[in-house]
Amino acid sequence: MSWGFETDPEYQKVLDWADEFVTTEVEPIDQVITHAWDLRDPLRQKLIPPLQDKVREKGLWATHLGPELGGPGYGQLKLALLNEIVGRTHSGPIVFGSQAPDSGNTEILAHYGTPELKRRYLEPLIENKIVSCYAMTEPQGGSNPVEFETTAVLDGDEWVINGEKWFGSNARFASFYIVMAVTDPEAEPHRRLSQFIVPAETPGLEIVRNTGVWGHDYEVGTHAYTRWTDVRIPKDHILGGVGQGFEVAQTRLGGGRIHHAMRTVGLVKRSLDMMLERAVSRTTRGSRLGDKQLVQEMIADSWLQLEQFRLLVLRTAWRIDQENDYRKVIKDIAAVKAAMPKVLLDVTSRAVQLHGSLGVSKELPLGKWLFEAYHMGLADGATEIHKIGLARQLLRDATPHEGLFPSYHVPVLEEQARAKFADVLGELD
Repeated sequence: MSWGFETDPEYQKVLDWADEFVTTEVEPIDQVITHAWDLRDPLRQKLIPPLQDKVREKGLWATHLGPELGGPGYGQLKLALLNEIVGRTHSGPIVFGSQAPDSGNTEILAHYGTPELKRRYLEPLIENKIVSCYAMTEPQGGSNPVEFETTAVLDGDEWVINGEKWFGSNARFASFYIVMAVTDPEAEPHRRLSQFIVPAETPGLEIVRNTGVWGHDYEVGTHAYTRWTDVRIPKDHILGGVGQGFEVAQTRLGGGRIHHAMRTVGLVKRSLDMMLERAVSRTTRGSRLGDKQLVQEMIADSWLQLEQFRLLVLRTAWRIDQENDYRKVIKDIAAVKAAMPKVLLDVTSRAVQLHGSLGVSKELPLGKWLFEAYHMGLADGATEIHKIGLARQLLRDATPHEGLFPSYHVPVLEEQARAKFADVLGELD
């Protein structure tokens, strides 16, 4: 039996390079560009592609993908260690080719796209020549697919899509959408839906408005409310078979959830680093903030939460590598997703408090990260839903006891122990 927590020395060199690269090359870009996903921004196009080339040279491009799709095939555990570094920045994920929602959409296309769809959409998406949008949630149904009303009806050689979708991330930058729609309203709940790929320029596809998010101060919001009116796409633009929408969704959502958690580790660690620097730099009433016992408690609690969460993320990533199937690790992924927003909220809140008025100002990113905690509690499924799913998984594996008292009832255990050791006890009486 082998067990350890050390990182392979060769891969540690890779992580050290990435840490230095992100610090010196990527983090400065965050200060001057508006949005890393906006391929039409000339400043973005001047600064980011050269860094992407350096990442490719190091073999770190699109590390969530296997070699057959242009990635190094490192697996989720190595990706987790890398994402801790990349995730502390806005531009980092796109510089390393692992940005959401494109990373999940590449997995869908890789598993369910036809050769033609892969050539047309997957290849340029992997290369970040284009970006994409995942249109799943709806205004009236939220993220619950059972409540979805958007429909796709086959009309000859075309699918016709009608309905509305809500909060499609990066829709205004996207070259194509992956959309979930009802194809058989009468089928059982998990067989009602299918998924389709839709070019952004398709007639009838309208962005009603782009919605902004607190903490993301873009002139135009990046989460779209879209309306689909007789949107026609070719018959072969379905991803998977009719009624496979849930199955296709799990291909991307499982990965999306764990990848969010990996990047969140980086944000939480950055918040803790800020707390530590502030605590040893700032003085009040004759001593450093770090010498105050309440501040020491804040720092200790933050470190404990970070380390516990990080170990849960790494173990979940390891399990995904072992099983090679997100569905077999659904309990662990639900746990990571449920734990993530609270850890980010708690640690960032303490960091804000420790920085005083500077902490709530726009001169630090802490306020943005604070709201990001609420965002993370909703993205890829609400925290409460994941807690319910986790509990059901645990209860499913629990064994009921038929006795009047529980199997761990002390008088019963004592009686069983006395029966087991009756000979020895008899000799001593």
